[in-house]
Amino acid sequence: MKEYYDTRAPEYDEWYMGLGRFEDIDRPGWDAAVTELERMVAQLPPARTLDVACGTGFLTRHLRGALTGLDQSEQMLAVARTRLPCAALVCGDALSLPFPADSFQRLLTGHFYGHLEPEDRRRFIAEARRVAPELVVIDSALRPGHRAEERQERVLNDGSRFEVYKRYFDAYGLAQELGAGTILLENQYFVAVAHDARSHNAEPTVRSHRSLH
Repeated sequence: MKEYYDTRAPEYDEWYMGLGRFEDIDRPGWDAAVTELERMVAQLPPARTLDVACGTGFLTRHLRGALTGLDQSEQMLAVARTRLPCAALVCGDALSLPFPADSFQRLLTGHFYGHLEPEDRRRFIAEARRVAPELVVIDSALRPGHRAEERQERVLNDGSRFEVYKRYFDAYGLAQELGAGTILLENQYFVAVAHDARSHNAEPTVRSHRSLH
């Protein structure tokens, strides 16, 4: 997986921006869905935040408050440094976070959780709870044409091919997996859920991102 993201780093944002290999893919409503996602991230209250698997910082740049980004790919972080000059950027393992307990107020991760198989997802949640009381998970929505779990071949601009594990979610199911939480966003392409480790709510709740102004 590290080799895949190192190789993909220079072209990663093409997925969000509909460029390169994504230019001719039919994704109705994609640009509006990305804008909705960016707005949701920007409207999160300011907090001391750790963005795990921050990648190029495409979403990280919209967060408010003191920011730390962590990624296993130095190539991804090299791109992020040009975008996040005031953030602390760390190369490290998301399943063994190199931070003391309660170092942050929020841990956010975008499009990483869905690449973890079940046991690693459980490990990640435990690590997230250790370093921050709030966890925000952003990932890909389950939609027609995809199974909930897939092995996908990803082809990069240079023709190199990688197999990756991919899990798609509906927002309610993701909230239940995290141990209940608040559904921040669910559109055709993305879901986002906030989980508060201190909360004892048994069921997910829904809060429209429009209420976060």
